[in-house]
Amino acid sequence: MAKSKTLTDRMVAKLKPGAKRLTLPDPLLRGHYVRVTPKGAKSYVAVARDPGGKQIWATLGSADVLTIDEARDQAREAIKRIKAGKTAFEPPPVAPDSFEAVADNWMRRHVQTKGLRSEYEISRLLCGHLIPFLGARDFEGIRRSDVAALLDRVEDKSGPRQADAVLAVFSSMANWYAARSDSYVPPLARGMRRDDPHARRRERILDDDELRRLWAVSDGAFGAFIKVALTTAQRRAKITTMKWEDVAIDGTWTIPVEAREKGSGGALLLPEIAIDAIRSQPRITGNPYVFAGNGAGPFTAHHKRKQRIDERAKIAPWVIHDLRRTSRSLMARARVRPDIAEQIMGHAIQGVAGTYNRYDYFDEKADALAKLAGLIALILDPPSENVVPMREVAE
Repeated sequence: MAKSKTLTDRMVAKLKPGAKRLTLPDPLLRGHYVRVTPKGAKSYVAVARDPGGKQIWATLGSADVLTIDEARDQAREAIKRIKAGKTAFEPPPVAPDSFEAVADNWMRRHVQTKGLRSEYEISRLLCGHLIPFLGARDFEGIRRSDVAALLDRVEDKSGPRQADAVLAVFSSMANWYAARSDSYVPPLARGMRRDDPHARRRERILDDDELRRLWAVSDGAFGAFIKVALTTAQRRAKITTMKWEDVAIDGTWTIPVEAREKGSGGALLLPEIAIDAIRSQPRITGNPYVFAGNGAGPFTAHHKRKQRIDERAKIAPWVIHDLRRTSRSLMARARVRPDIAEQIMGHAIQGVAGTYNRYDYFDEKADALAKLAGLIALILDPPSENVVPMREVAE
């Protein structure tokens, strides 16, 4: 074989295995060999020395797959690269990061590392909207038109505010990625928001007639959510994530204070009207939330649930946060002290008082919520016109 001037595919196929591995040179190309293992497996290899004199062996592939001519072509390129100090083969192109891979990295390195209180909401938006639409896409290949199409889809399905929440998540992720890349430019532009915060009426509160209409159709889980919101003045996220373990037998709701949170309502002794709404919810095995959703999390899709209520209530457009503003206004109307109302709202006390006053105002807040509930009850069932309300007489 060594005296042969050529090596053909037929000759390679006829090679017989020996007791030890055989390495046979290719007469037509120095540094190219055929290897035969004792079990009969045959492969082509290339051998050359790098600039430092180190001998490098590179397996080209199986003789069952490569022809001798294909092996020689690969061997020539491999030998050339090794002598130039490179790897024997051109490294395969790096697969681009998919949107889902970038999202996972961003969640670990940014959201979770910084302990963002919005982690649950961000995860919900990713799993519910972004990943189903963009998950397999090359992150850097996502264009502005793709983002616009996603926002159209979310707006049609869940409303403009949800679309803006999705945009905020994508924008944060894209800016984080851009800070780690030499060339990436986020595919975003001014004017992509779907809900104009300046045009939205921030002073909106529900009047008495609207409250009666809304309360009358507030049934089911979302109806109970509305009732708790109106009678406690708490934020949507706090009510949504209320757990059974947070509500004591006596009706005290201890609102957890999350990391990086400025303040919360603390411990609130709820009025009966709120307790009844909470107790009307079924306890779901394996789900710790009062307003339970699918799986082990709280319910979502507030927009859809609200739409069903709106179709029946037939009142002027409103948003869930308007309930909190309405409750605060009703507390003023019920003559609740402003500082106590602010304690219930969870607004941080400013200045020296906020630093040194550690009193929890538990009884005062309980009395304030009782007054709020009493006023709501009076609005829902106003006295007859023939009844003259009694007035306090100064002693």
